[in-house]
Amino acid sequence: YPWGYDGDNGPDQWHKNYPIAKGRHQSPIEINNKEVHYDRSLLPWFASYDPGAAKTILNNGKTCRVVFDDSFDRSVLRGGPLPGVYRLRQLHFHWGSSDDHGSEHVVNGVRYAGELHLLHWNPKYSNYLDAVRRTDGIAVLAIFLQVGKTPKPEMKRILEEINAIKTKGKEAPFPNFDPSILFPKSHDYWTYHGSFTTPPCEECITWIVLREPIVVSSDQMAKLRSLSKNAENEPNLPLVDNWRPTQPRYFRMVSASF
Repeated sequence: YPWGYDGDNGPDQWHKNYPIAKGRHQSPIEINNKEVHYDRSLLPWFASYDPGAAKTILNNGKTCRVVFDDSFDRSVLRGGPLPGVYRLRQLHFHWGSSDDHGSEHVVNGVRYAGELHLLHWNPKYSNYLDAVRRTDGIAVLAIFLQVGKTPKPEMKRILEEINAIKTKGKEAPFPNFDPSILFPKSHDYWTYHGSFTTPPCEECITWIVLREPIVVSSDQMAKLRSLSKNAENEPNLPLVDNWRPTQPRYFRMVSASF
């Protein structure tokens, strides 16, 4: 079923073809300090990424994605709320049509300009597709993008490649990249159990949402918006507002490491 972010195929419609999208462990959510539980047992998290694992960057019509080699434990996330080591598979972005919105998670009523997701899977399962079916199968590290005066220079590498993947279906080599250069200084995080924010919206994700955003420039956000959600031979339609609205938290606990 073709899904997207427009009125006819957008988040409000997803549940018709993907019923789990109406489940009780859906993401994103609003994180509200008043409802967050400080958990002193939460450990720090660590990422050890091999820059040689980076393979390609692509425009799939829904986002800009960087793909990594996940055939063995070469780039991994561990610690924090995770029961073991998780392998990095891809990273991608969500953004708005202007700088005042675009993130998926909302913190105390604030929606950031964008959100970066680093997606990892649990290699105790035989492969990624198997992991997606398990409640502890996937771990996503989420980092907010905040527009400011001193942008993080490390974002440049990804944005330099945007011109090579302007239209849907375009892919370019993206070798030798260590995504940990994108991390903010603070490793403080919130964590909760949730879902993919895109269909089928499987509820298999341990979310690690970093408290401190990274700073990007308005020009850098504009670069993301210059992507097209259509293929080369189709009319240019800007790829913007590829974020899902917040979902009910229901009975879930959001824990904080700080």
